[in-house]
Amino acid sequence: MSNIEPLCVAENTEVEIHFTLSLADGTVVDATEENEPLRLRIGDGSLIDGLEQTLYGMKAGERQCVSIDPRDGFGFPDETNLHEMPRSEFADEIELQPGLIIGFSTPAGDETPGTIREVQGDTVLVDFNHPLAGHEIIFDVEVLSVTRTES
Repeated sequence: MSNIEPLCVAENTEVEIHFTLSLADGTVVDATEENEPLRLRIGDGSLIDGLEQTLYGMKAGERQCVSIDPRDGFGFPDETNLHEMPRSEFADEIELQPGLIIGFSTPAGDETPGTIREVQGDTVLVDFNHPLAGHEIIFDVEVLSVTRTES
């Protein structure tokens, strides 16, 4: 019989998890597939801090479901992230409707999502806040494995 304590999720660990991320009303916004768990290194930026902090101290085989406030999740909407853009900057074949999320390229070459809020004539109001900003989220997670990594 071994007295070796199971490894806990901490810095310098890699974890394999199954998760469901949903809104307080039950709407699922992201989840792993049954045979495709997410594998990540703690601190690599794969998860926002509020979700990653939930994993700390968990061991393989453990599961928990937590509610995460916007402050620790995706933040709160910022009015300075609303931008009016001319309709001509969008491809003609795109049917611009409120709620449509489009990927935009930043000057640095990164891609960021923008949500169409309003279309009035030749002006399109785009919200560059994260689509989950301002929402309480429910993180249901099961840790499948924990391994130590090199620091």
